Amino acid sequence: EDFSLLYQRSVFQSLQSHARRVFLLLRENLRKIPADLRERAEYILEREKKITSRFGEIHRKKLDAKKIRIHGDYHLGQILHTGKDFVIIDFEGEPARSLGERRLKRSAVVDAAGMIRSFHYAAYSSLFSHTALRPEDRTVLEPWIELWYKVAAGAFLKTYFETSARGGYNPREKSDFEVLLRSYLLEKALYEVGYELRYRPDWVGIPMKGIIDLLGEDGS
Repeated sequence: EDFSLLYQRSVFQSLQSHARRVFLLLRENLRKIPADLRERAEYILEREKKITSRFGEIHRKKLDAKKIRIHGDYHLGQILHTGKDFVIIDFEGEPARSLGERRLKRSAVVDAAGMIRSFHYAAYSSLFSHTALRPEDRTVLEPWIELWYKVAAGAFLKTYFETSARGGYNPREKSDFEVLLRSYLLEKALYEVGYELRYRPDWVGIPMKGIIDLLGEDGS
Protein backbone atom coordinates (compact mmCIF):
# COMPACT_ATOMS: atom_id res chain seq x y z
CA GLU A 1 0.00 0.00 0.00
CA ASP A 2 1.39 3.41 -0.99
CA PHE A 3 2.42 5.95 1.60
CA SER A 4 0.33 9.09 1.79
CA LEU A 5 0.92 12.38 3.58
CA LEU A 6 -1.96 11.48 5.89
CA TYR A 7 -0.33 8.15 6.73
CA GLN A 8 3.05 9.82 7.24
CA ARG A 9 1.40 12.27 9.61
CA SER A 10 -0.12 9.39 11.59
CA VAL A 11 3.31 7.72 11.78
CA PHE A 12 4.80 10.97 13.09
CA GLN A 13 2.13 11.21 15.79
CA SER A 14 2.62 7.56 16.74
CA LEU A 15 6.41 7.99 17.02
CA GLN A 16 6.01 11.08 19.18
CA SER A 17 3.49 9.37 21.47
CA HIS A 18 5.76 6.38 21.90
CA ALA A 19 8.72 8.65 22.68
CA ARG A 20 6.75 10.52 25.36
CA ARG A 21 5.83 7.24 27.07
CA VAL A 22 9.48 6.17 27.14
CA PHE A 23 10.61 9.53 28.55
CA LEU A 24 7.97 9.26 31.27
CA LEU A 25 9.19 5.76 32.12
CA LEU A 26 12.80 6.98 32.15
CA ARG A 27 11.95 9.74 34.63
CA GLU A 28 10.06 7.35 36.87
CA ASN A 29 12.96 4.87 36.92
CA LEU A 30 15.89 7.26 37.06
CA ARG A 31 16.93 6.04 40.50
CA LYS A 32 17.04 2.41 39.31
CA ILE A 33 19.62 3.23 36.66
CA PRO A 34 23.22 2.44 37.68
CA ALA A 35 24.98 5.51 39.04
CA ASP A 36 27.57 5.55 36.25
CA LEU A 37 24.77 5.77 33.64
CA ARG A 38 22.48 8.22 35.42
CA GLU A 39 24.23 11.29 34.08
CA ARG A 40 23.73 10.03 30.53
CA ALA A 41 20.03 9.39 31.25
CA GLU A 42 19.64 12.95 32.56
CA TYR A 43 21.41 14.24 29.46
CA ILE A 44 18.84 12.48 27.26
CA LEU A 45 15.90 13.68 29.35
CA GLU A 46 17.08 17.27 28.92
CA ARG A 47 16.84 16.76 25.14
CA GLU A 48 13.35 15.31 25.02
CA LYS A 49 11.98 18.09 22.78
CA LYS A 50 14.95 17.85 20.45
CA ILE A 51 14.56 14.09 20.17
CA THR A 52 10.81 14.10 19.56
CA SER A 53 11.16 16.91 17.02
CA ARG A 54 13.48 14.68 14.97
CA PHE A 55 10.45 12.63 13.95
CA GLY A 56 8.99 15.66 12.17
CA GLU A 57 10.96 15.07 8.98
CA ILE A 58 8.93 11.92 8.29
CA HIS A 59 5.88 13.95 7.19
CA ARG A 60 7.42 17.05 5.58
CA LYS A 61 7.20 15.66 2.04
CA LYS A 62 5.46 12.76 0.31
CA LEU A 63 7.74 9.73 0.37
CA ASP A 64 7.80 7.27 -2.52
CA ALA A 65 7.44 4.18 -0.34
CA LYS A 66 4.96 1.44 0.48
CA LYS A 67 3.57 -0.25 3.58
CA ILE A 68 3.98 -4.03 3.59
CA ARG A 69 3.83 -6.98 5.98
CA ILE A 70 7.10 -6.94 7.89
CA HIS A 71 8.85 -9.15 10.43
CA GLY A 72 8.43 -6.58 13.19
CA ASP A 73 11.14 -7.87 15.53
CA TYR A 74 14.04 -8.40 13.15
CA HIS A 75 17.44 -8.84 14.78
CA LEU A 76 20.42 -11.19 14.80
CA GLY A 77 18.74 -13.52 17.29
CA GLN A 78 16.04 -14.25 14.70
CA ILE A 79 18.54 -15.46 12.09
CA LEU A 80 19.67 -19.09 12.03
CA HIS A 81 22.58 -20.27 9.90
CA THR A 82 21.98 -23.71 8.42
CA GLY A 83 25.55 -24.12 7.17
CA LYS A 84 24.62 -23.20 3.61
CA ASP A 85 21.88 -20.60 4.04
CA PHE A 86 20.06 -18.47 6.60
CA VAL A 87 16.57 -19.01 8.02
CA ILE A 88 14.50 -16.22 9.58
CA ILE A 89 12.28 -17.16 12.54
CA ASP A 90 9.68 -15.66 14.93
CA PHE A 91 7.40 -13.50 12.81
CA GLU A 92 5.05 -12.51 15.64
CA GLY A 93 6.51 -9.00 16.00
CA GLU A 94 7.72 -7.13 19.06
CA PRO A 95 6.22 -8.83 22.14
CA ALA A 96 5.73 -5.52 23.97
CA ARG A 97 3.35 -4.24 21.27
CA SER A 98 -0.34 -5.10 21.13
CA LEU A 99 -1.56 -7.65 18.62
CA GLY A 100 -3.35 -4.89 16.72
CA GLU A 101 -0.12 -2.90 16.38
CA ARG A 102 1.81 -5.96 15.24
CA ARG A 103 -0.69 -6.67 12.47
CA LEU A 104 -0.37 -3.23 10.89
CA LYS A 105 1.49 -2.88 7.61
CA ARG A 106 4.58 -0.73 8.04
CA SER A 107 7.66 0.40 6.15
CA ALA A 108 10.20 -2.36 5.54
CA VAL A 109 12.82 0.09 6.84
CA VAL A 110 11.52 -0.75 10.33
CA ASP A 111 13.16 -4.17 9.98
CA ALA A 112 16.38 -2.70 8.57
CA ALA A 113 16.59 -0.37 11.56
CA GLY A 114 16.01 -3.30 13.90
CA MET A 115 18.93 -5.20 12.38
CA ILE A 116 21.26 -2.20 12.60
CA ARG A 117 20.37 -1.73 16.27
CA SER A 118 21.07 -5.45 16.72
CA PHE A 119 24.62 -4.95 15.41
CA HIS A 120 25.00 -2.19 18.00
CA TYR A 121 23.83 -4.56 20.75
CA ALA A 122 26.09 -7.37 19.53
CA ALA A 123 29.06 -5.03 19.76
CA TYR A 124 28.39 -3.30 23.06
CA SER A 125 26.87 -6.20 25.00
CA SER A 126 30.39 -7.65 25.18
CA LEU A 127 31.34 -4.78 27.48
CA PHE A 128 28.38 -5.57 29.76
CA SER A 129 28.57 -9.38 29.75
CA HIS A 130 32.27 -9.63 30.62
CA THR A 131 32.19 -8.60 34.25
CA ALA A 132 35.91 -9.27 34.70
CA LEU A 133 36.78 -6.27 32.52
CA ARG A 134 38.35 -3.38 34.38
CA PRO A 135 37.22 0.21 33.64
CA GLU A 136 40.51 0.89 31.88
CA ASP A 137 39.93 -2.19 29.69
CA ARG A 138 36.59 -0.80 28.57
CA THR A 139 38.20 2.50 27.62
CA VAL A 140 40.72 0.70 25.42
CA LEU A 141 38.19 -1.68 23.85
CA GLU A 142 35.34 0.73 23.09
CA PRO A 143 36.90 2.41 20.00
CA TRP A 144 37.43 -1.05 18.45
CA ILE A 145 33.89 -2.10 19.32
CA GLU A 146 32.56 1.09 17.74
CA LEU A 147 34.64 0.43 14.61
CA TRP A 148 33.31 -3.14 14.28
CA TYR A 149 29.74 -1.91 14.68
CA LYS A 150 30.11 0.78 12.00
CA VAL A 151 31.76 -1.58 9.52
CA ALA A 152 29.21 -4.38 10.05
CA ALA A 153 26.18 -2.08 10.01
CA GLY A 154 27.54 -0.18 7.02
CA ALA A 155 28.05 -3.35 4.99
CA PHE A 156 24.54 -4.53 5.82
CA LEU A 157 22.95 -1.18 5.04
CA LYS A 158 24.73 -0.72 1.69
CA THR A 159 23.61 -4.13 0.45
CA TYR A 160 20.12 -3.74 1.90
CA PHE A 161 19.56 -0.38 0.17
CA GLU A 162 20.80 -1.67 -3.19
CA THR A 163 18.75 -4.88 -3.02
CA SER A 164 15.51 -3.46 -1.60
CA ALA A 165 15.47 -0.66 -4.17
CA ARG A 166 14.66 -3.29 -6.80
CA GLY A 167 11.58 -4.38 -4.84
CA GLY A 168 9.73 -1.09 -5.18
CA TYR A 169 8.61 -0.89 -1.55
CA ASN A 170 11.38 1.38 -0.23
CA PRO A 171 12.28 4.86 -1.50
CA ARG A 172 14.69 4.83 -4.43
CA GLU A 173 16.03 8.25 -3.45
CA LYS A 174 18.74 7.81 -0.84
CA SER A 175 17.72 11.00 0.99
CA ASP A 176 14.13 9.74 1.41
CA PHE A 177 15.38 6.34 2.55
CA GLU A 178 17.58 8.06 5.14
CA VAL A 179 14.58 10.01 6.48
CA LEU A 180 12.82 6.73 7.26
CA LEU A 181 15.96 5.08 8.58
CA ARG A 182 16.77 7.90 11.02
CA SER A 183 13.23 7.94 12.35
CA TYR A 184 12.98 4.18 12.84
CA LEU A 185 16.47 3.88 14.35
CA LEU A 186 15.50 6.48 16.93
CA GLU A 187 12.16 4.77 17.54
CA LYS A 188 13.91 1.41 18.03
CA ALA A 189 16.50 2.84 20.42
CA LEU A 190 13.73 4.43 22.49
CA TYR A 191 11.83 1.12 22.53
CA GLU A 192 15.00 -0.56 23.79
CA VAL A 193 15.34 1.99 26.59
CA GLY A 194 11.83 1.09 27.75
CA TYR A 195 12.56 -2.63 27.50
CA GLU A 196 15.81 -2.41 29.44
CA LEU A 197 14.27 -0.25 32.15
CA ARG A 198 11.65 -2.94 32.72
CA TYR A 199 13.84 -6.03 32.53
CA ARG A 200 17.59 -5.19 32.56
CA PRO A 201 18.34 -1.74 33.98
CA ASP A 202 22.07 -2.49 33.94
CA TRP A 203 21.91 -2.68 30.12
CA VAL A 204 20.09 0.59 29.50
CA GLY A 205 23.40 2.23 28.64
CA ILE A 206 23.45 0.49 25.23
CA PRO A 207 20.30 2.10 23.77
CA MET A 208 21.07 5.38 25.52
CA LYS A 209 24.40 5.50 23.70
CA GLY A 210 22.53 4.73 20.49
CA ILE A 211 20.23 7.71 21.05
CA ILE A 212 23.13 10.06 21.73
CA ASP A 213 24.93 8.81 18.61
CA LEU A 214 21.81 9.48 16.54
CA LEU A 215 21.68 13.01 17.92
CA GLY A 216 25.25 13.51 16.79
CA GLU A 217 26.36 14.62 20.26
CA ASP A 218 29.03 13.32 22.60
CA GLY A 219 26.96 12.97 25.77
CA SER A 220 29.87 11.72 27.80
